[in-house]
Parts: sequence; C-alpha cells; structure tokens
Amino acid sequence: MKCVTEKSEDKIREAAKRVFLKKGFDGTTSRDIAKEADMNIALTNYYFRSKEKLFLEIFKDVLEEYFQNMLTILNKDIDIKQKISEIIDNDFAMMKKEPDLVIFIMNEIHKSPQRLFPDMSIFRQVRETYLKKQLEEGAANGTLRPMQLENILPLIKCGVEFIFMGKEIHKELFMMTDEDFERYAEEQKEHIKAMVCNYLVIG
Repeated sequence: MKCVTEKSEDKIREAAKRVFLKKGFDGTTSRDIAKEADMNIALTNYYFRSKEKLFLEIFKDVLEEYFQNMLTILNKDIDIKQKISEIIDNDFAMMKKEPDLVIFIMNEIHKSPQRLFPDMSIFRQVRETYLKKQLEEGAANGTLRPMQLENILPLIKCGVEFIFMGKEIHKELFMMTDEDFERYAEEQKEHIKAMVCNYLVIG
C-alpha cells in the first residue's frame, strides 16, 4: 500500500511540474493537474491538500534543480577557465532540456517573491561556493580582473539562457530554421565561454 501511495504521489508531482511550467500557478487548476496525472481531483487533493501546497513543493524542487548541478561545479577545485566552461555547458544543457524552466521561475518570483523565498538555503550555498574564493584570490594576486560572484554568475546565465528564451525572436530576426538555430546555439555557447574567460583572466 505504501508503494502504491508513493507511486501516486510521484505521478501527481511529475504531472504538476509539467503543468505549472507551462501555465504557471495562476493559470493552473487542480483539474488540470488531475487530468495530466490521469487521476481524479479528489485523489490529487487527498495527497497534497491544496494547489498552493503542491506548487510550493514543486517550486522548491525546480529552484534546487536550477542550482544544484551548478553548485557542484562552483565548488570544484579546478582551473577557473575550465570551471567557467563547465558552468556554461551545464546551463546550456539544462536550458536545452527544459527551456521553460527559467521563464517559470522568473515569472513566479516576480509575482510573489516573499511567498517563495522563505527557507531557500540553496541561495546561501551559492553565495559561499569555492568560486567566490577563487575570484577574490585571483583579483588579489593579479591573475584575474576584479569581479564579484554576483557579477560573473548573472553575466553567464543571462548570456546562455537568453539564447533559448529568445529562440523564436532569433529564428524570425535572422531567418533561421530549427536546424540553423541548433547550430547558432552551439556557436553562441562557445562565444560566451571565450568572452567571459578572455575578459576575466589576465595574461
């Protein structure tokens, strides 16, 4: 019975994530989630009590998904050029897999930041990564230009994520097919690596 319960909860959670990413909190109903999970509304409500409770759980999971792999890379004891390359590769792969992820996060935070930020320990973990120490030491010994963590991470993320967030604009503006866009995205990824590393690293 416990196994059945866990499978049902997982099924509802996965369905809710798909619907929330597509429609957001305000555009999603419990009926939408139940339909996506192929379950009745009463059962969906039984497991998660309310759309609000389910949404907050999903949002926390999504935010951790957004940061978790990046955190591992930020804490690696590796050359900073390699680290920047891995951060960009990771962000690129995530956006290619789930292009709606960032739009969902930004939209929901814009509408209700105070509701979504309590107990977000992932933020503290990002602020205290080994990359922060590398940037400070590099600036002190003259091997890196002075840049704070809060400068370099948005620079990387905005560069990579807008490739996918602006996909339809890029295709229309530059008359691209889907295949053209795929090639463009890969090229742009390498340009971002070169631009960030060439600016940051001295010599």
